[in-house]
Amino acid sequence: MKILVTGGAGFIGSHYVRTLLDGGYAGHEFSQVTVLDALTYAGNPGNLPAAHPRLRFVQGDICDLPLLLDLLPGHDAVVHFAAESHVDRSLRSAGDFFRTNVLGTQTLLEACLRTGVHKVVHVSTDEVYGSLAEGSWTEEWPLLPNSPYAASKAGSDLVARSYWRTHGLDVSVTRCSNNYGPYQHPEKLIPLFTTNLLRGLPVPLYGDGRNIREWLHVDDHCRAVQLVLDKGRAGEIYNVGGGNERTNAEITDRLLALTGADRSLVRRVPDRKGHDLRYSLDESKIADELGYAPRIGFDEGLAQTVAWYRRHPDRWPTAPAAAAGPNGKAA
Repeated sequence: MKILVTGGAGFIGSHYVRTLLDGGYAGHEFSQVTVLDALTYAGNPGNLPAAHPRLRFVQGDICDLPLLLDLLPGHDAVVHFAAESHVDRSLRSAGDFFRTNVLGTQTLLEACLRTGVHKVVHVSTDEVYGSLAEGSWTEEWPLLPNSPYAASKAGSDLVARSYWRTHGLDVSVTRCSNNYGPYQHPEKLIPLFTTNLLRGLPVPLYGDGRNIREWLHVDDHCRAVQLVLDKGRAGEIYNVGGGNERTNAEITDRLLALTGADRSLVRRVPDRKGHDLRYSLDESKIADELGYAPRIGFDEGLAQTVAWYRRHPDRWPTAPAAAAGPNGKAA
């Protein structure tokens, strides 16, 4: 099988590529991978093997239709991770998000349609559902995005549905909760707080810290994406949750303990505009249909993640960020 992975030099996409090339997905021990990545600030070629006989890397933009029409022939499937994904950046530069996430997805699907690449997995986010006081979202929940980032991802989900419904393209959509793990860009909450605390620098906690997110290790997320690629149904949406709800204050406390840092480093900063209170996914559909279940417990995974950043100071930011939101879904 030959798979095109968009955004494959980013946090989640590169984990998927590394695992596939390492033989981590049964039946794909000989699959070939083409990574397409624009290498913006969140993409890093160092996230990928320097050389691998089954890997080809192409630097390019998913909005570039001629490039896609030239690149896609011969591929059997596309796994679409490429996205602008940081909520705070979307508040300052929403146009970039709508260009990449909506227009980029439409351009990619159009190119798949024209070149006969029939199978696509479109990777999305729980943030398209909005905010939830209690209970958990099913895939039938209405889309009520509250940030430009979330709205752009909701738009891309609807584009994916339209290419399935109108053109018969075999597109499945996954919606994940907050990811964490090694190689994540340090603007996100867990790597930002971890690397700042390891350097004895302050960490910025929004508001009262009561905002709740559900956390999912990147390895569990990528296994779910692979299950959808192999067995997911066309036109279907699959929620991928981690089952680990934590307030941002609880995450901060855990990171203080793991890094041995002093609580005096925590700085309360003004809350973000339109800050969603709580996210929670009902993942029974992907569990029942495809046999998915997360394997990495949150305490274990977080400790491993902190240890990884401790061993890799080259992945620390060169300067501390002024603020960080809870979004952990960088591609």
